[in-house]
Amino acid sequence: MKVYKAIFLDWDDTIGDWTTAEHKALQDIYRTYHLDRLYSTFEDYLNAYKPYNLELWGMYGRGEVTKEKLHFERFYKPLKSERLKVKGERREPETLAHEIGAEFLRLTNKYFCLLPDAAEVVKYLAAKYPLTIVSNGFKEVQYYKFEHSGLAPYLTHTLISEEVGINKPQPGIFAIALERNGITADEAIMIGDSYSSDIAGAKAAGIDQIWVRNDGNDGNDVMSATYIVPKITDIMEIL
Repeated sequence: MKVYKAIFLDWDDTIGDWTTAEHKALQDIYRTYHLDRLYSTFEDYLNAYKPYNLELWGMYGRGEVTKEKLHFERFYKPLKSERLKVKGERREPETLAHEIGAEFLRLTNKYFCLLPDAAEVVKYLAAKYPLTIVSNGFKEVQYYKFEHSGLAPYLTHTLISEEVGINKPQPGIFAIALERNGITADEAIMIGDSYSSDIAGAKAAGIDQIWVRNDGNDGNDVMSATYIVPKITDIMEIL
């Protein structure tokens, strides 16, 4: 078994349950802002929001859009401004998108929770290795999650992409994580749920990876990793 000197960890949907918090926040937004004027069901609104949100996050990871543009556009586009005018909305779509964006951040903090067994795994790993969070999340919500998770004392370093000016999957952010730990690429391993952000990024930086996949799919020749596990507790059998 290879010996590692440090562990790099993604946060959202690896440690924190971002998917649930996001879903609940969007449900509240759909009701509060009466988006049934535009979408007859919440699922219709979700289907308008999610694909474009994912596209924007991909662009953000590649450095093609700013944080501000991502956060505004993901709520502005689904508003369908022409339809809003027909429906008699007094606020301009741009103003409403900004309001929804601010409320979304507040609500995702409200609904924040850890994934099952995540705290146990973090504490287990922290007893053996220094842990570094490597996250593309927005700093104003990520630091809230770190502190309110109860896991902050177990984290040696927290690396937020907007603070260092480099996003996952760009190798530069992993290089900074290596530098902060005083180690080389072959002495670290990255744990994450996103192939494109966590796994591909770590590969490009020459760092081993553990891909936590909850769908039970072992991947293929293109989407491979040093280790692939279906649940986070399996990491304790590897490290």
